[in-house]
Amino acid sequence: MISQFTLYGDGRKGRRPSFDRSAAPDRAEALYDRFVELLRASGLRVETGRFGAMMQVQIENDGPVTLILDA
Repeated sequence: MISQFTLYGDGRKGRRPSFDRSAAPDRAEALYDRFVELLRASGLRVETGRFGAMMQVQIENDGPVTLILDA
């Protein structure tokens, strides 16, 4: 499970997204932790990094949407 604050970025104005409406870090971390708990309680094996840390990850994206922003 990878925390991803950039999912709530608003890119309607200018070149840099705004994260003004994102949850505060302490609230966001509590939500993240709770979600991880629920996934584990459902029987899924869940691995995590450190919330808010800079991490390099490798993923295989198999989702319905991928957005690439290129300036």
